[in-house]
Amino acid sequence: MCGIVGYIGRRDVAPLLLEGLQRLEYRGYDSAGLVITGKPAAGKPATLKMVKAKGRVRELESRVPKRFAGTTGIAHTRWATHGVPSDHNAHPHLDADNKVAVVHNGIIDNATELRARLEADGVVFLSETDTEVLTHLIARSTADTLEEKVRQSLKLVEGTYGLAVLHADFPDRIVVARNGSPVVLGIGEKEMFVASDVAALVSHTRQVVTLDDGEMATLKADDFRTYTTEGSRTSATPTTVEWEAESYDMGGHDTYMHKEISEQAEAVDRVLRGRIDDRFSTVHLGGLNLDAREARGVRRIKILGCGTSYHAGLIGAGLIESLARIPADAEPASEFRYRNPVVDPDTLYIAVSQSGETYDVLAAVQELKRKGARVLGVVNVVGSAIARETDGGVYVHAGPEVCVVSTKCFTNTVVAFALLALHLGRIRDLSVADGRRIIEGLRRLPAQIEEILKTEAEIKKVSEEYADAKSMMFIGRVRGYPVALEASLKLKEISYIHAEAYPASELKHGPLALIEPALPTVAIVPDDDLLEKNRAALEEIKARSGRILAVAHQEQPKADHTIVVPKNETELDPILMGIPLQLLAYHTALALGRDIDKPRNLAKSVTVE
Repeated sequence: MCGIVGYIGRRDVAPLLLEGLQRLEYRGYDSAGLVITGKPAAGKPATLKMVKAKGRVRELESRVPKRFAGTTGIAHTRWATHGVPSDHNAHPHLDADNKVAVVHNGIIDNATELRARLEADGVVFLSETDTEVLTHLIARSTADTLEEKVRQSLKLVEGTYGLAVLHADFPDRIVVARNGSPVVLGIGEKEMFVASDVAALVSHTRQVVTLDDGEMATLKADDFRTYTTEGSRTSATPTTVEWEAESYDMGGHDTYMHKEISEQAEAVDRVLRGRIDDRFSTVHLGGLNLDAREARGVRRIKILGCGTSYHAGLIGAGLIESLARIPADAEPASEFRYRNPVVDPDTLYIAVSQSGETYDVLAAVQELKRKGARVLGVVNVVGSAIARETDGGVYVHAGPEVCVVSTKCFTNTVVAFALLALHLGRIRDLSVADGRRIIEGLRRLPAQIEEILKTEAEIKKVSEEYADAKSMMFIGRVRGYPVALEASLKLKEISYIHAEAYPASELKHGPLALIEPALPTVAIVPDDDLLEKNRAALEEIKARSGRILAVAHQEQPKADHTIVVPKNETELDPILMGIPLQLLAYHTALALGRDIDKPRNLAKSVTVE
């Protein structure tokens, strides 16, 4: 979840590292640091110079001396796992002789055991982190090359890592390695970059190489080579990053979240573009690698994701059952991994991840593949680990999403599931007329999203009515329940208001005990066959003096406030009903003065367990 950036070349390195950290700060922002290889004096070895700071990257920037020259360096922005946010726990970590520097994303599972062994040998630790163990292991290695020192040390390590290493005795290189946490090389002209995310690279190069698990690389100013942790050479062909550097800028908005909410109409148009087949009232999804015969053999679908991706999977499962008539359900990948699940050869598994690097999802994919399951991926980042390890899948084409909380990627993921459900349905029993109906509904989505976004001023007013709440309830039935779950999560993530989501039908089985004027309820009330059932739930809440905010297709008489959204096809309505609730969370957090793009305790890409 931390951010790593490194550079070797001819340019002054400190400004490049600080710029890269600013672009990666959404991956962790409790502390930051950088280390550079200073130019060796005549007859003297190179030296490592380091600056670290608790807090945001701007705190680090204020501490970097004006004279801090060098052309090689590595840097890190941290999301704490081992040890509280502090200067001494910030990365990079140096050994006692100031010869080895390491930045690390991941968790070393056997760090306690290794630390005890090193302390018994006289090593004095300066931090509480697991990463410092690696620094001392590399420093104490007797191997002749930096590559071999790192390889020997990694053999002792259990856990996940994306790491970059400098050594004063080898000032012409950076050695990097990956196992479970992303590492991307940027290939320049007489210069090389490394980062945990292409966001740090695209302003300098769009030619990248993504390392696989168990792979290492050596970067020199004019060359790079890749190899396994066992020492075997691997072949690496650079690919071109799809997005320009401007895609990662704020574009005139006050926050990335606001920018990304406002981009959803365009993003949905992008995920639909080139995929609709009007002739057969279906869609083309060439990346599935699943022919019609294989699709007809699927007896069940299991969708795995975490957080927002799990909620998108819940809506996706409903779409698949409704349109393709295949039993489908969604489950948190973090739970699925540990319950020793029965892996059925007739079940199609779908892994969902915005980054394509979410550790719990990736580990579930690897376990499923080990057991012979067929796994598809629904991801946003081309070439990500999950995209590479699955048998096929669908890219959601949401574009870069920088805000920690997901908005446009959630929406595009649900649209991607609608495409998949339509594709499977038309292979099976969905009629041409129903296929055409869904396609027409999909085509209406971008304009309807724009229509919702135009009501932002009204939603802002409503949000101010509820910003004083200490807790909120979200309810919905069937298709509305996952919308309630996601809206509840959004509010928690950025406003820090406690929120719970329940199926509306479950209110009378316990949660009604909480209803009082101080606890507002947000109700998802679509015009569908459950409209009267949902209205009955509103009656129950109002009878207990509860305040109600309804998200509906028409004004709700029992609600104190109603946000009216455009009607689409019943199956697609959840896509639209979630968008005003993103704005509700945004403006509630804004009213409370929260740091919207960087909510406390969270980071964007969860690459640790």
